[in-house]
Amino acid sequence: MSEFIVPNGARDRLETLTARRRDVWIVAAFLALVALGGLALWSRGGNASVAPPATAPPATAPPADGPNQSAEASVTMYVHVAGGVRRPGLYTLPEGARIADALEAAQGPVRKADLDLINLAQPVADGIQVYVPRRGESAPAAAATSRSSPEGGQSLVDVNTADQVALETIPGIGPVKAAAIIEYRESAGRFDSVEELLEVNGIGPATLESMRAYVTVG
Repeated sequence: MSEFIVPNGARDRLETLTARRRDVWIVAAFLALVALGGLALWSRGGNASVAPPATAPPATAPPADGPNQSAEASVTMYVHVAGGVRRPGLYTLPEGARIADALEAAQGPVRKADLDLINLAQPVADGIQVYVPRRGESAPAAAATSRSSPEGGQSLVDVNTADQVALETIPGIGPVKAAAIIEYRESAGRFDSVEELLEVNGIGPATLESMRAYVTVG
C-alpha cells in the first residue's frame, strides 16, 4: 500500500486549520451551553407572580361607653326622706338601696329620732317617702291605716282608707300615683281586690307586683 506524503509546508497549514476549527467548535459549544442556561433561567422566572389576596383588618370591639352600655346602666330611684333626719329632702339612690341608705343620704338621723319604729333593712322603691319619727311621736301615717302582714313586722297599707302620705310609703308609689289611687276610689268606689289597682291610671302589672306585698283591701 502506497503512503500519501504531504509536504512540510502544507502539513503545517493543515494542522493550523484543524486547530482553528477545533477552537471554533469549542467556543460554539460553550456559547450554546450559555444560551441554553439563559433560556432555562428565563423560562423559570418568566411566570408572573400573583399577589396574595387582601385581608380585611380585624373588627374592633365597640367602645365601653357605646350605645349598648345604656342597657346595662343602673336604675336611679328618687326617694323623699322626711322627719327626724339632719337634711330632709329629695334624694337619688341606686337600685337595691335600703332605708338605711336613705337616712345616710340625708346625713343621718337626729338625736331624737326613734329608729325602732322603722325598718332600716327594708328595700326602697322609686317615688316613696321615708319618714323617720322622733321619740314620743306616733308611728308614720301608714301605720294608722294599715294592719300587720301575715309574716309579721311589715305593715300593710289599706288602699281604701290610706291618705296621700300613707300611700306614698308603698314601694313604687309616688305622689302622682298616690293621688291617682285616691281619685279612682273617690270616683269608682272602694277597691274590691288588690288586682283592681290595675284600673288606676299609671299602675301596671310591674308596679302592682312591686307593691302587692305592702298593700291590703279593708
